[in-house]
Amino acid sequence: MATRTPKLMVIKADGTKEEYFHTKVIGTIANALAATGRPDIHAAQEIADAVTFFLYRTAQPGDSQISIGTHEILSIIKTVLADTGFEPAAEAISEHHFERKLKRCRVEVVRGKLDKLSDAEELYAECSEQPRSKWDKSLIVEYLVAKHRLHRQTARAVASMVEEKIFNLGLPLVPAGLIKQLVLSDAAAVIRAQNQLQTA
Repeated sequence: MATRTPKLMVIKADGTKEEYFHTKVIGTIANALAATGRPDIHAAQEIADAVTFFLYRTAQPGDSQISIGTHEILSIIKTVLADTGFEPAAEAISEHHFERKLKRCRVEVVRGKLDKLSDAEELYAECSEQPRSKWDKSLIVEYLVAKHRLHRQTARAVASMVEEKIFNLGLPLVPAGLIKQLVLSDAAAVIRAQNQLQTA
């Protein structure tokens, strides 16, 4: 009787789970190699194969599912990169991860209307009473899943797109209204692209 391959699930930072995608690991490694001036998609695929093989080897007899945290996967990727002569790429992943955490700590979301110049002045005033909250990408995911019934994987893709745009703005304070506009715009673009692929 053939042994069934267990399902590999990834535990995200917010505690939710999603299916493991080998292509994401390839993308992470390819980006790290490119960041060091050594782009090599073939090497990225081979290293990703080693990472995925290792993850499945952690399964115990009879396991139907393996759950592993994103930080553990990153740690394994960095270890394999370092062991195969790509130490700079491993360092690039660490730096990118650290920069992301730093940006998420520095960006705040402001809930309030911005209709006039005086509203913007109030927004940045030291004694501003506008309610603020730390940037949290998972809130976008939950909003899209609950309000618009998007698949969680699609919602995560949209949230990542929006986060990239917000960080590229370089603003320490971001109005909630702007975030909502970006979320809806990017969600519509992703859904349109998915529909085009299905009908192609």
